Amino acid sequence: MTSNPASGIPAVLGTPLTDSAVRVLLLGAGELGKEVVIAFQRFGVEVIAVDRYPHAPGHQVAHHSEVIDMTDPAAVTAVIEKYRPDFVVPEIEAIATEALGDIEARGIAQVVPSAFGVAATMNRERVRRLADEDLGIPVPPYLFADSREELRAAAARVGFPCVVKPIMSSSGKGQTILDGPDDVDAAWETATTKARVQNTRVIVEGFIDFDYEVTLLTVRSIDPRTGGILTQFCAPIGHRQVDGDYVESWQPQQMAPFAMASATSIAARITGAMADGQELGGRGVFGVELFVKGDDVYFSEVSPRPHDTGLVTMASQRISEFEMHARAILGLPVEVTLASPGASAVIYGDRDEEAVGFANVAQALAVPETSIRLFGKPESTTRRRLGVVTATADDTVSARARASEAASRIRIVSPGEAPTTVIGVPGESNDAQAPTHNLAQPARQPASK
Repeated sequence: MTSNPASGIPAVLGTPLTDSAVRVLLLGAGELGKEVVIAFQRFGVEVIAVDRYPHAPGHQVAHHSEVIDMTDPAAVTAVIEKYRPDFVVPEIEAIATEALGDIEARGIAQVVPSAFGVAATMNRERVRRLADEDLGIPVPPYLFADSREELRAAAARVGFPCVVKPIMSSSGKGQTILDGPDDVDAAWETATTKARVQNTRVIVEGFIDFDYEVTLLTVRSIDPRTGGILTQFCAPIGHRQVDGDYVESWQPQQMAPFAMASATSIAARITGAMADGQELGGRGVFGVELFVKGDDVYFSEVSPRPHDTGLVTMASQRISEFEMHARAILGLPVEVTLASPGASAVIYGDRDEEAVGFANVAQALAVPETSIRLFGKPESTTRRRLGVVTATADDTVSARARASEAASRIRIVSPGEAPTTVIGVPGESNDAQAPTHNLAQPARQPASK
């Protein structure tokens, strides 16, 4: 790679699988990673996809694939030293972040957004203290606990209802709402056994009775006019969660002007801290999760990469969050133009089985202005995301109805099972109606993903 030595930004984009190639190593190759791989490849970047299991979605489209225990520092270091990429891009939380600090210090590769930023955002204690104590950003009340007894005391001090989460976890795993003292034992068990990272420490958060929550995709990229960092914000994304997992999202989520100004201020400060003092560091897309109560905005979490609720941008924005991430990392100009109101709805596995099939895809795509992405995961579980529907319309209510209707038509089938076909396709007047479940007012959910 020919680059600016001071910034590490490629001056020339080369050809994959040759000495001129720009190389990106992706730690985590799930459905989001797969889209990131594709986005990089469209710029001629050579991609190495790494995950904890074989045939992950990103493995299926990358130039190279590796299977390692990403929580093992030695394994992470070895795979990076093997390929000597220009950039290391984490796609999941369950990573040995200490290895990334060593890689960055030794100058082997540039870690995106920075080794500090990755470590901070993957540890709820670290990022919460950064936001609250260092940056003065409004957050829900919180305490930490290292044992069942400490959890019981912390929950009583924070007050019920409250939310218990592992310090480190992935995709909302291991978190619980506590309605009273009787829920403490089950919450401790869930937090310490059901996260993807082994935990013996938890955070207890006061429950925010929010009006709605949003993901504010915040993009730090190189300003082509000044050569410095430019921070931009996509239109807010509303979303609905069940048990900590996102079920559907929509863009734009309407926000009052004062709340929107507070949200962008919070997002700019928290993502700016991820640069760790590097002049052109902290580049890329960040998913900043916020709770909104009237004009009050509270910080919840930040992901230093494309966000699952941002899958809607594949339909709603001119450039998806995945292409924005690739452009920002490569030092290319980024735009955040909203092309249309849009929505996404998740397709769940519905059964515990390998190599499942998807029936009624044609019937689902008969819903106007919809697209389907099937992730290609080799194994299904009841609550595992196996695909997503995206839809556009003249307004978000109609887009949500279309996405929900199309997703509901998909049937997960066992290998060799004869599918049950949906007969007939409802007309446009039916598709434009709001979904049968109440989407306007989300049910009470954990304080964050």
